[in-house]
Amino acid sequence: MESLWKATSDIPRFESLRENIKTDVLVIGGGIAGILCAYFLKRAGIDYTLVEADVVCGGVTLNTTAKITSQHGLIYDSIIKKYGVTMARQYYEANEKAIGLYRDICKDVRCDFEDKPAIVYSVDNMKKIERELAALERLNIDATFQDSAPLPLEICGAIRFDGQAQFHPARFVSEIVGDLNVYEHTPVQKIEGTVAYSNDIKIEAKKIIVATHFPFVNSHGAYFVKMYQHRSYVIALENAQDIDGMYVDEAQKGMSFRNFDGLLLMGGGDHRTGKKGGGFEELKEFAKRNYPNSIEKYRWATQDCMTLDNIPYIGRYSESSNSVFAATGFNKWGMTSAMIAATMLTDMVQGNKNEYTNLFAPSRSILHPQLFVNMLETTANLLTPTVPRCPHLGCALKWNKVEHTWDCPCHGSRFSENGAILESPSVKSLKTK
Repeated sequence: MESLWKATSDIPRFESLRENIKTDVLVIGGGIAGILCAYFLKRAGIDYTLVEADVVCGGVTLNTTAKITSQHGLIYDSIIKKYGVTMARQYYEANEKAIGLYRDICKDVRCDFEDKPAIVYSVDNMKKIERELAALERLNIDATFQDSAPLPLEICGAIRFDGQAQFHPARFVSEIVGDLNVYEHTPVQKIEGTVAYSNDIKIEAKKIIVATHFPFVNSHGAYFVKMYQHRSYVIALENAQDIDGMYVDEAQKGMSFRNFDGLLLMGGGDHRTGKKGGGFEELKEFAKRNYPNSIEKYRWATQDCMTLDNIPYIGRYSESSNSVFAATGFNKWGMTSAMIAATMLTDMVQGNKNEYTNLFAPSRSILHPQLFVNMLETTANLLTPTVPRCPHLGCALKWNKVEHTWDCPCHGSRFSENGAILESPSVKSLKTK
């Protein structure tokens, strides 16, 4: 099972770290967030090193649908209710700036960057659409209403953002990563102060950025209660439809659509990691009904970190951490969130102020309904007396018969049938015997 992006790109490979080193800034994690951090640190003239446990973009980055947008579902009404108009406007501005940075970089990068509208639709909840339109008007965000969409779905309404974009993430990374200071196959198992340890190798830094999808240090930040992980699935169809835009359902278990190079990328089948969901079968059935002449060319699955309030955690790893920073919880919108994280953290490691620090602060209030759902899920699985157990915090693992993996419903760690780590936050392999 290989994504379209991975199959149609050739990302450079790097050597592993073989000796102790010192660096001003250590970036842990070679996905697009970590790579962009390294990219901006280099541009700022800062001494840095990036280490990746496996290979660059070997995780979530190449399993995305690669939409670059400030339209993240029906989020603005929600942000206004939780945090007010000012912070909602900041969220929009941060994402719009991220789009602009991609647009500037991609002028010199061959990555199939295209301007496309982003449209969020609802099949049955016009009231949600109306509330979001009212919120966008309060925020002076230019958006338009649509009562139809070029999809094989009956919708009650949709909201369109123009000036958004899509691209080929692997080709983008291939173009910018070659000149960066990167070490692959260098897994960090622990951090003590600002010293990181990878097997027998010691990396001394002044500042550390943890960009490992799900933060792996449990002693600070309480990310294991502030987030859960969510799986979703994508198939790429030939002989389907050109929809000339990026579409997403406002419902978490709805579907998403975009095109690339004559293919229709269709996403859905979502479920919490470790739970049951529609998966690929749901997408295949939809394609069979609505695109009977289509041919499936690629399929892949991805996993997203979901925060309590649907806003990423970017900033100091915890309130007590002045030298360790985190970028996580991108809530299925990893492209723009990664760019925001890279620019923010490049400022923060230099001691510079950033206007979005409070909005994305990982230490903001955790008093949201999702917190209690996460705690109940964790408690239930900790008390489940089955084996095997997740090496992260000991939750009972669930067998994923579709992907043939052991999945943790508490925090989203995943392991192959023979116990190899596939997804963090676990840093240890699974003992299957």
